Amino acid sequence: MIRSLGKNTLVRVGVMAAFIALAFAAGLSSPGASAASAVGADEELVYVGMHERQIRALRFDAASGRLTAIGPVAEGIRSTWAVAHPALPILYAVDDDNTREGSVTAFAVDRASGALRKINEVATGGSGTTFLTLDAPSMTLLAANYGGGSTSSIALNADGSLGALVSTIKAAGSGPHRRQANPHNHGNALAPDGRHVLVPDLGADRVFIYDFDRATRALSAGDGARAFAAPAGSGPRHLAFGADGRFVYLLNELTAEVAVLRWDAQQARLAAVQTLPVSSEGFQGARSGAEIVVSRDGRYVYVEDRGENTLVAYAVDAASGTLSLVQRIGSGGERPWGFAIHPSGKWMLVANQRSGKVNVFGIDPVSGKLSETSHAAEVPTPVSLTFVK
Repeated sequence: MIRSLGKNTLVRVGVMAAFIALAFAAGLSSPGASAASAVGADEELVYVGMHERQIRALRFDAASGRLTAIGPVAEGIRSTWAVAHPALPILYAVDDDNTREGSVTAFAVDRASGALRKINEVATGGSGTTFLTLDAPSMTLLAANYGGGSTSSIALNADGSLGALVSTIKAAGSGPHRRQANPHNHGNALAPDGRHVLVPDLGADRVFIYDFDRATRALSAGDGARAFAAPAGSGPRHLAFGADGRFVYLLNELTAEVAVLRWDAQQARLAAVQTLPVSSEGFQGARSGAEIVVSRDGRYVYVEDRGENTLVAYAVDAASGTLSLVQRIGSGGERPWGFAIHPSGKWMLVANQRSGKVNVFGIDPVSGKLSETSHAAEVPTPVSLTFVK
């Protein structure tokens, strides 16, 4: 939930925005975006995280669903995940490289062209930084370090630049799969009360539950016994809270299953409610769950299945939190890696990594079903998508 910023913060926001505008007017924009790729008044920017050492940008028309490529706007980092500042034209992107210490880079966004300009960079204290959550009330970034098996908190300054690395917690554990010799933190989600961070760990078959102090922006391990033990070899990847915060929806990558978990906010514990296979009945290929998102009204849960190149929609029972299958539809390409739902709730953009394409799907607000559109853009190895107005 994004809260209103105070008067002093708004003043600093205005100063920062003015500075960024002056910087771009002086010709500091990235060479990847030109005047020919100017973003229209009714269009939004979409930044594409990739398995290349660059970030690319797209233009998206939310009225028609039209998607147009701008091109490369930043070079040098393997940014597989990014999040946008809630008020300023700033993008925060990871460097997902397991061979060195991970980092997060802040970029100023030129809303007119989509160009990115580096502001600063902060190391995360763990290799292979692969996921970010931004907690707006405390202005803190929470980073999952896949290679390092750790989770970090990074302070944001009032002007939107990156502040200090505040804390890093390293996990422990392993599993029976060949990819589970070590812990691999793969995502994180802040509990609705802002006091706990849930971290799915692919390597340890755990959802770790850390304490979070919004005043100090620090994570702490708390009671290690609170960690939720997923089935051996399941490989927890990403999770999302339901609309009212009583349930958590966990996607296990290695077994391609979605688990419904009950969240006890007072005790900070998870309990299993339901587990469903994402793959279709009789599927014999390699299973691989990729992404999970709850619709903005909380009525539907959407999952990406890389194993079958499909998108799966589930209806949520508001009372029990349980899921029922609504639809299984092709992703529009090969190896769907990530997707993002537009703030309007009308569109889903899907990053098909192997086929090098971002596809646009319509979302029916009544049934929750997805429908293919003719809109798409070619992008090499796309894996994540971030909207910026």
